[in-house]
Amino acid sequence: MKTHFQILIIGGGNAGIALSAQLLRKDGKLDIAIVEPSEKHYYQPAWTLVGGGVYNQTDTERTEASVMPAKVEWIHDAAASFEPENNTIVTASGKRYSYDYLVVAPGIQLDWNKIKGLEGNLGKYGITSNFSYQSAPYTFELISNLKKGKAIFTNPNTPIKCGGAPQKAMYLSSDYWRKHGVLGDVQVHFYSAASMIFGIKEYRETLEKVIARYGIQTHFFHNLVEVKAQEKIAIFDVYKDGQVVDQVQDTYDMIHITPPQSAPDFIKSSPLAVPGNPLGWIDVDKFTFQHVRFSNIYALGDASSTPNAKTGAAVRKQVPVLVEQLVSQIYHQKPSPDQYHGYGSCPLVTGYGKLVMAEFDYENKRVETFPFDQSKERLSMYLLKTQVLPRLYWNFILKGMM
Repeated sequence: MKTHFQILIIGGGNAGIALSAQLLRKDGKLDIAIVEPSEKHYYQPAWTLVGGGVYNQTDTERTEASVMPAKVEWIHDAAASFEPENNTIVTASGKRYSYDYLVVAPGIQLDWNKIKGLEGNLGKYGITSNFSYQSAPYTFELISNLKKGKAIFTNPNTPIKCGGAPQKAMYLSSDYWRKHGVLGDVQVHFYSAASMIFGIKEYRETLEKVIARYGIQTHFFHNLVEVKAQEKIAIFDVYKDGQVVDQVQDTYDMIHITPPQSAPDFIKSSPLAVPGNPLGWIDVDKFTFQHVRFSNIYALGDASSTPNAKTGAAVRKQVPVLVEQLVSQIYHQKPSPDQYHGYGSCPLVTGYGKLVMAEFDYENKRVETFPFDQSKERLSMYLLKTQVLPRLYWNFILKGMM
């Protein structure tokens, strides 16, 4: 079996598949392999909708083989370590592969183990998360059965994929209870390690009105550290000036947990990671994705050190830039002037038929696509999220067509 490739890509998720497809559209002669252990490929943005009871779980899943570009060599294995000085990676099975150029796009790691008492209890005892394919349907089971009591939604003290997802779960749940006439009997609490609901003023002002509409009680600078599953107790560290100053607990009837997140462990322990960074992001230039120490290595997507929102929309803007950077380097051309300026999109579902489409860059400036004020709740943006974007993902983005 072949063990050397012109371009080796770690990760067959959104970033890795879209990148390889666009590279091959640019130059069909490129020699590309993807290292990816999974049998399944998921459209994760729809898990929020699964949790809200408006999307079929099975529609978010396809086989990895069905999305792998035909001209790409699929190495059905997991990356385990890197030897950048030898242009080599080692896989979990012990095999070695070399490359001319390496793109690392393994996605983000969900650190469920960082929450004491959670192991073995997700998906029961009223504990759920839309960040899990398995437990997203349990979210809807919980919200549809809760007629009275307390519902807690959490947001951790690390960057996460789709930063608005904890709120989306909360708003959809609240709207469900409103529609069924029980919102007055359900106390909704948002415990977030962040300092505010959203960092951009216009979007924040809309979301604060949404919070008021549902009567949600917010608790900022609170980070979930433990659950006592059978007692239905959540324990939070309380922060002030970046330091833990207290610990509080609250009871619940249901809790939606967003786990802390980081780069995968095999990245953290590698020479590719940002030195001394406990979350282990891959150390790259935020405009070009080129590694700061290894010129033939790039990173793409959620595991990189770029300080943008970690979303699929960001990947869609990153991929064309990286294609141009790589191709110009491969063919010894003048470096491409194309750069990424931090575009991110957060489709904030605020209820059934309502969505705020937040779009912004590295400087938290709004960079909106449509010719109207996207800081307002709109049905059109909800339909874009629920009907249009999934089709674009499977039929165009993964095929390198946008």
